[in-house]
Amino acid sequence: MVNMVKKKREVDAPESPLKVLRRKVQLTQEQLAKLLGVSTRAVQAWEGGEYQPSLTIPQIKALCRALNCSLEDLPDEFGTPKRSPEEET
Repeated sequence: MVNMVKKKREVDAPESPLKVLRRKVQLTQEQLAKLLGVSTRAVQAWEGGEYQPSLTIPQIKALCRALNCSLEDLPDEFGTPKRSPEEET
């Protein structure tokens, strides 16, 4: 039987703004990476908050086209929002 109960951390964890935008247009990490000319691992790292992307202007334009959004609609931080100590308890 498949375990239908998710861990509390998985359920409560906020999602990456980039992941939300990517899922809205039904792209996988691999598809987005291919459109931008980067590795899938890079997209994973951005969504995980490991580091911010260093994109060229053509890549930023491609990102906006892929996510169907304007430059102003892109989040300032792509990674999962950091939780405050109060939220951890």
